[in-house]
This record gives sequence, C-alpha cells and structure tokens, in this order.
Amino acid sequence: MRAALAFLGVIFGTLIVAAALAWPAWTAVHALEPDWPFHRVVSRLWQLTLLAAFLLAMRRLRLRGRADWGYGLARAAFLRQFAAGLAIGVATMLPMSIAMHALGIHELRPEFGVLLLVSAAAEGALIGLAVAIVEETFFRGLMYRAIERESGFAAAAWCTALIYAAIHFFARVKIPAEEVGWDSGFRLLAGALTNLAHPLTIIDSFVTLTLVGLLLAQVRRRTGAIAACIGLHMGWVWVIKSTLAVGREVEPSALSFLVSRFDGYTGWLVAAWALLLIVVAQRLGWLAGAASTR
Repeated sequence: MRAALAFLGVIFGTLIVAAALAWPAWTAVHALEPDWPFHRVVSRLWQLTLLAAFLLAMRRLRLRGRADWGYGLARAAFLRQFAAGLAIGVATMLPMSIAMHALGIHELRPEFGVLLLVSAAAEGALIGLAVAIVEETFFRGLMYRAIERESGFAAAAWCTALIYAAIHFFARVKIPAEEVGWDSGFRLLAGALTNLAHPLTIIDSFVTLTLVGLLLAQVRRRTGAIAACIGLHMGWVWVIKSTLAVGREVEPSALSFLVSRFDGYTGWLVAAWALLLIVVAQRLGWLAGAASTR
C-alpha cells in the first residue's frame, strides 16, 4: 500500500506543513497586501505545497503518461464516453431531486422563475465541470492508477473512495487579522477538521460519497479512462447545485432525516440510490458499451 500512503502523505502531510508555515507566510504577505485574509493566505500556501508534494509523488510512483492520468483514449472516444457519462449522471441524479420535492423535503423558492432556473443551471454546469475534472483526474486518474498497479482493483477502489469522501468535509474557518498569532495555522487546521472529529454528524454524507466513489472506480475500471467518470461526476454535481439553488429545505419535515444536515442533499436517500446503481452496474455491465470505444 505504498502508493495509498504516498497520497495520504501528500494530502494530510501538506496540511501540517501549511499550518506550520502559516504565521511567517501571513506576516510576509500581510506587509504587502493587508487586505488579504489569513485563511486565504493559508489556502494558497497549502495549494502550492500540495502541488509541489504531488509532483514529487508522481515522479516516485512513476506516473508519467496520459494513460496514468486517465486520459489514454483517443479524443473522439474520450468525448463519446464523457457525453454518455454526463447523460447518465443527469438521468440518475434528477430522480433524487424529484423525489425530495415529492416527499416534501424540498420546495421551490418563492422567487423561482425562468431566470433563476437558467442561472442555476448555468452555474451548476460550470461548477460541475470544474469539480469533475479536478477530482476525477486526481482520484480516479492518478491515485487510482498508482494503487491499482501496486495492489489491485479492490484496494484502489476503496482507498480512493474513502479519501475522496473524507476531503469533502474540510470546514471553512476564518480567523480575523487581529487574532492571528504564531499558532493560528494549527487553529485553522483544527477548525477545518472539526467535521471529521464528529463523524456521527456527517455519517450519512460520508457513506453516500464513499458509495459514489466506489461506483466511479467501477466505471473507471470498465472504461479504462476517466472520461465517463468526469461526465457522471459533472452530471451529478450539476443536478445537485441546480436543485439547491432553485429550492430549499422544508422545515419541519418528517422525512428530513433522508437528506444530510451537512449539505442539505447527500444523505440516506442518495446513499440507497447509489448502492442500487452499484448493483445495477455490476449486474448489467453499465457503460460496458463505452469501454468498446477505446
């Protein structure tokens, strides 16, 4: 499991490094740009540190070619798989949004109209595409490839799914400039990990995202690339973001326990649906046709 430990080290090791360097980095930046908030400085510092560590890990794990990144298909085949994944992603998440409204968990906002719907759909699509490309390249591309090559599919699927789920619960924490001190980086890190320190409050979303990660790993294995994964991921995020933008939770609702308190969407309802999709994918060879386009 050397590859899995390497990626864990890259993610969580750089968090500790960024926390340790946060105070001197902010002091230097604050002298030049007083308006930059502490959390933004630390976030950029972590991103740079993460990039450097990531490049080093890639070299050590011999991740070099397009296939290792998950982009080994010809362009036409890649776009076909992406389009198929996007269509399936929208088609499989939209029923969840409809169900939440039908069960009285969500309702449309009072200001709902064509302009809000178009704006929500456009913003959801852009966010979905950006998130899908970044996360799928990292998790189902490089991380999956490194672990599968070393330890096989099961290890790659579970490791990528669990880590993928965990990073979604980093909380957004802000520390005012007047309260920044030598230990502020570690206080910011502790605050960011608060959700993970209280697992029962996020267990429904964590289970959902883990199942989604397992499903995406299965698609990655069948298709041999991440094109379909990007499409699926984009479609799911597109529907979720659009739904939350045009609707709101009904309070109180007897069935609110079916959606997560963390984000108002992912929860036991979506977890059950994701589990069903995994079973269907295994039984019917979901996206097997896309694999033939390689």
